[in-house]
Amino acid sequence: MKRSLLIFGAVAALTLAWTIGRVQGQESNKVLFVSAAEAKFSTMSGNSSVSTAKIWGDPGTGAYAEFTKFVPGYDAGMHTHTNDVTLVVIKGAYLYKDENGEKRVGPGCFLHIPGGHKHWSGGDKKEGALFYNEGSAKFDFNPMK
Repeated sequence: MKRSLLIFGAVAALTLAWTIGRVQGQESNKVLFVSAAEAKFSTMSGNSSVSTAKIWGDPGTGAYAEFTKFVPGYDAGMHTHTNDVTLVVIKGAYLYKDENGEKRVGPGCFLHIPGGHKHWSGGDKKEGALFYNEGSAKFDFNPMK
């Protein structure tokens, strides 16, 4: 009986992991390679200081991964996102502030921002920021007043 439950649990866990990968736009049998240096960036609608290059998925409707650039000195102001956002900086620095203080998120650094968490972000004054970011659900930007 215990062995059957263990096997069932393992199969359920593997099925869940496979399903999550498919939902996030990642096909388990397909290698995906995208170079930030060769990606085609386009300016975000209504904000010429931010440009993005989609890797997979669609940030306007669901799970996604993309490269994002902030121009030098970009100031996003205080805001939240409805869903979690995870990022890894490639070049420059992503500047971050919340109630716990400030962080300079430089090349090779990881940052996870939970959905609904109030924070400020911006780009380094000299280099701006280039980073990989992803989310398991739609991306949005909710300015704080």
